[in-house]
Amino acid sequence: MAEQTTTETPKIPCFSPGLADIPVAESSVSFVDGKIGHLEYRGIDIEQLAEHSSFEETSWLLLYGKLPSADELSAFKLELNHHRRIKFRIRDMMKCFPESAHPMDALQASIAALGMFYPFPKSLIGKLDEETVHQVCVNLIAKMPTLVAAHARMRHGDDPISPRDDLSHAANLYYMLTGNEPDELTERIIDVALIVHAEHTMNASTFSTLVVASSHADPYTSISAAIGSLSGPLHGGANEDVLIMLDEIGSVEAAEAYLHGKLDRKEKVPGLGHRVYKTKDPRATLLQQLYVELTEKLGADPTYEIARHIEDLSRQTLGKKGICPNVDFYSGIVYRKLGIPTDLFTPIFAVARVSGWLAHWKEQLGHGRIYRPSQIFIGQHGLSYIPMADRD
Repeated sequence: MAEQTTTETPKIPCFSPGLADIPVAESSVSFVDGKIGHLEYRGIDIEQLAEHSSFEETSWLLLYGKLPSADELSAFKLELNHHRRIKFRIRDMMKCFPESAHPMDALQASIAALGMFYPFPKSLIGKLDEETVHQVCVNLIAKMPTLVAAHARMRHGDDPISPRDDLSHAANLYYMLTGNEPDELTERIIDVALIVHAEHTMNASTFSTLVVASSHADPYTSISAAIGSLSGPLHGGANEDVLIMLDEIGSVEAAEAYLHGKLDRKEKVPGLGHRVYKTKDPRATLLQQLYVELTEKLGADPTYEIARHIEDLSRQTLGKKGICPNVDFYSGIVYRKLGIPTDLFTPIFAVARVSGWLAHWKEQLGHGRIYRPSQIFIGQHGLSYIPMADRD
């Protein structure tokens, strides 16, 4: 009997646009359950951190996987305070940015330049000692608010305000932006806003961090890439679009027609929907609560009433599809109530998220493989070169 042979059918690679549902890393930094709207940092519920923690403590938690002792937290705060200042050459460079430059573009360029002033031993990546890694994290977390605030003032012709060592991370950010020391409520609201924006699993900017870091580029370059990714309107830039939308609507009475017009044209509604969450983003809930606290002190704002009405209407029209408010829906309303300009919303997002990016960067240091995904080729084969004279 003749021997039978079998031919295996070649496997066709699976294509998932945007890498949807395709794991690209293992991580213990944070966890999201999008079905029930649950977010944890290192196993701790975000609501608990918002109520009990501070941004400095949360940053330590993200970086080191555990809550710090009193001595560790005290030392960490002192380090952050000590490294807030930036070199005068960085300031001189920023003065040359065009006045029309978006603050995110200025921040991305400044962070990239920062790496030239603090050279990182690329040849030793994978063999780095803990202290070197720690100092990089401190430097980036500490200097990010200073860079944001310096550009915010210099673009209007004002001198930057030097950071103060006696203020918390949140209070110092507000002080450098406005020249005023925040009251207790304002400081707490900024602090909580930084906590809820600090980390969110494998989003586009975190993935950008890992891709660049996997090539053994220095961490300043990796964080600069993350900032570029965050600047897009489908990522961090959406918080600006929400306020533009609410201002365009103008009144509660006009909200329904506006929303239905968007849906009829199949246009995206800023601040609604998330790749992961199929219910209301827990961060949106926390930011909404912060806004309500603000109104008790500063009075109500018609913008919030429009936003709340849009949320109610969207629950009726889009809720069954799992399209609900995300973190951007209420964050801009909170920042505007504090007097922060709209185009600084996303830079403040970056001020918070740098801690999460660095936590993932630290995990990436333990892996030696560069990211090199495959592709599905859909072009032609075997074509011949056509001389210029013979082309149509």
